[in-house]
Amino acid sequence: MVRIGLGRDLHRLAPGRRFLLAGVEIPCEKGELGHSDSDALAHALIDAVLGAAGIGDIGELFPDADPTYRGADSMLLLKTAFDRVKSGGWRVVNVDCVVTCETPKILPYREKIRAALAGALEADAGAIMVKGKTNEGMDAIGQGNAVEVLAVCLLERI
Repeated sequence: MVRIGLGRDLHRLAPGRRFLLAGVEIPCEKGELGHSDSDALAHALIDAVLGAAGIGDIGELFPDADPTYRGADSMLLLKTAFDRVKSGGWRVVNVDCVVTCETPKILPYREKIRAALAGALEADAGAIMVKGKTNEGMDAIGQGNAVEVLAVCLLERI
């Protein structure tokens, strides 16, 4: 049996914050704003893996109203979520992600990001893809004020 899950996350960008994707810090004038470390890629992927397994979403598992998760490492949250998925008898077949932002450029960091995600999901880096896109100057993303991530994860019953 295989199942697919979709995750999406959107964060405003603000000066003085780190820009993180899968725990990889990318130099940028602005970074993601949020309750945890605000890693939009990790957050979208948490929803994708939990959704594929049919066991909830990021807000249920790590509520932003809980002070425990203030400043939390989102890659540790992803590993925790995946441990639940794995204990339910699932393994990752593949992951595909789209990061939409005007800056920074994702391509120079893609292999580090793929490796980080592969480690968290106990998968081969070849099963993980991350693509960078822009919004061509339109809306908050296109004006450099936000980042959006879409993630799809295919799971297979072990």
